[in-house]
Amino acid sequence: MNLRHDLFRSGDVTFDDFCELVAEDQKADLLDGVIYMASPENTDANLLLVWLWSLMSEYANHQRLGKVFGSRVAFRIDEHNGPEPDIAFVHKRNTSRIERGRIIGPPDLAVEIVSPESVARDFIKKRTLYEQAGVREYWIIDQDEKKVLLLQRTAAGKYRERKPRRGVLRSQALSGFWLRLEWLWQDPRPALADALAEILRTAR
Repeated sequence: MNLRHDLFRSGDVTFDDFCELVAEDQKADLLDGVIYMASPENTDANLLLVWLWSLMSEYANHQRLGKVFGSRVAFRIDEHNGPEPDIAFVHKRNTSRIERGRIIGPPDLAVEIVSPESVARDFIKKRTLYEQAGVREYWIIDQDEKKVLLLQRTAAGKYRERKPRRGVLRSQALSGFWLRLEWLWQDPRPALADALAEILRTAR
């Protein structure tokens, strides 16, 4: 299929169209049949993404909990929705959903790092989509405001915000994983080995 920019915002793009229209090295989301292309990352956001993905991935591997994916991995929610979270965790009980070019169904945990052009998508569109799709936990990280919105799905299927306690955020979806908020904003951030060792000492 030729790259058809007229189709990007038609509202009629299917997940298969999305996979053909967007190159593997491009970051994009398919939301309600519309393709949203991401702007190039700023260096601060990229460094944060790499550090946090590495920490979560090392933790999940150490604990044998499942797989952690970085951006540019599409999750097929339905025919017209295929988000690519900045970071996504798939629990080991759901790894059968993982295919070479996509993951069928929602992640167990999604993380989005806000950029100026993604604010509405991250806080409104993706929040609604992830909640309805059954994503157990959703983190929205706003570097400019130095805030993290941690949303966890209740038994009723609705998101509830979980506040940090003593500056620490705890995950339910990535069992036992926790994070000091100050680590996200430090420069330099803690060495991965040191942060992982501290988390593992008290993981529960």
